Amino acid sequence: MASMTRTRSGTIPSMETSGHQFRDNTLIVVFGASGDLAKKKTYPALFGLYSNGYLPKDVHIVGYARTKMDQEEYHKRTTGYIKNPNNDPEVAAKIEEFKQLSSYVSGNYDDSASFQNLARHIEAIEKSYQSRGVNRLFYLALPPSVFVPVAKHVKECCYATSGTNRIIVEKPFGKDLDSCRELLSSLKQSWKEDETYRIDHYLGKEMVKNLLVLRFANVAMGAAWDKHSISNVQISFKEPFGTEGRGGYFDEFGIIRDILQNHLLQVLSILTMERPVSFASEDIRDEKVKVLRAIPPIKREEVLLGQYVGANGKPGYLDDDTVPKDSVCPTFAATTLWINNERWEGVPFILKAGKALNEAKVEIRMQFKDVTQGIFKDISRNELVIRIQPSEAVYLKLNAKTPGYAFRAIPTEMDLTYKRRFTDTKIPEAYEALILDAIKGDHSNFVRDDELDVAWKIFTPILHWIDGKEGPRPKPSPYPYGSRGPKELDGFIGKLGYKRAATEDSWPTTNMSNL
Repeated sequence: MASMTRTRSGTIPSMETSGHQFRDNTLIVVFGASGDLAKKKTYPALFGLYSNGYLPKDVHIVGYARTKMDQEEYHKRTTGYIKNPNNDPEVAAKIEEFKQLSSYVSGNYDDSASFQNLARHIEAIEKSYQSRGVNRLFYLALPPSVFVPVAKHVKECCYATSGTNRIIVEKPFGKDLDSCRELLSSLKQSWKEDETYRIDHYLGKEMVKNLLVLRFANVAMGAAWDKHSISNVQISFKEPFGTEGRGGYFDEFGIIRDILQNHLLQVLSILTMERPVSFASEDIRDEKVKVLRAIPPIKREEVLLGQYVGANGKPGYLDDDTVPKDSVCPTFAATTLWINNERWEGVPFILKAGKALNEAKVEIRMQFKDVTQGIFKDISRNELVIRIQPSEAVYLKLNAKTPGYAFRAIPTEMDLTYKRRFTDTKIPEAYEALILDAIKGDHSNFVRDDELDVAWKIFTPILHWIDGKEGPRPKPSPYPYGSRGPKELDGFIGKLGYKRAATEDSWPTTNMSNL
């Protein structure tokens, strides 16, 4: 009997036609190689891609930073955060292989001589390539203060004239609309838009990427995805720890610039955009920009600010030695956004984020409208919850008949928890997915220039208010370390239509004897 081959299902042809993919003759330069971001995120992501066979053949990685160190110290730093909890000999061997394809160059960020030295190092490596065409990927794991000089010197000294060049730039992209425009303009003097990959790592998270398929591949979802069915939407980011000695950096930016204006707004744009013509990168980004343009600037009365204080044996924000003692920088913020288009008019989108809260969680919570009254009393609302992290999951809260003789409704869930459903799958880290996209030449999960511009238009007025540029700075409400946030939070989301269930259901299992 002839064997039957199962056809692939669920293919997305428009996502399979991306840009020029780096396959060989590829060199990756990591600027800021001695910094926290590089050693905690960039290098572990590169190792993850290498160990799974996703880096181009014969790839070489060059680290560059001001720190003077030898190759041994460099390899120690760049592999220190690669996980091998069980001391697996295969993983250990891969780490040693990974070290061999990486080298280090020390130099300044603001002088041509340092970059000419880097260029000589790169060219020496590329002499072994069989063909002339080379691929160079430059990753700027750097503070924004040196983005422009590094990008300029790289273009002048290290740009491959016979091949393809790409540059990855980390957030923050400015502090407000004007500084963002200035940064974009300066970078564009050296790099074209199609060569530039502005990274927001939330766009690489599995559940954020899943939103496109969840929305547009399911008729059942799409039918209820509008103002006629949905009452309100919350996109929440919660961290259970404070600034922990890094308050000096945080105090300069605050929670809105750190989380809301980029990470949560990116999630919002994918959640609410219209169906794109295709899943090609520019079609997706066109729709994201279109929905962001429908959001007016946030008003002051639609903002709740908080700052954590010492509690439960933990220090307050102002107890951090790196924080000014009179700081009114918010460590918690909740804002309401409105989308003035036909699909979403009248639906409040609540973006909230905070440090030193009661748990670690990032989720989207879409609460549906009340069921028609008459036959039911005090029945819970449906909710679609998409947990981005930790423990990725999608679950739909709905009402069902209580099992047994009684005839009453109880809230329960249809549950898709990834680690239970997809038992043999390892979900890649966000940085792995995004670096791979840059290697493939796929821009769809990176931020376009006009997208940044419109995002800053939404947030700049309230940021100027918080910064004291338009009168006295607002004083944030205190909240205890380890709490849910300021005491005003329930009233803030309640007035926007959110209804908390009268009796909280227990997820993922329900003990009937407790009802």
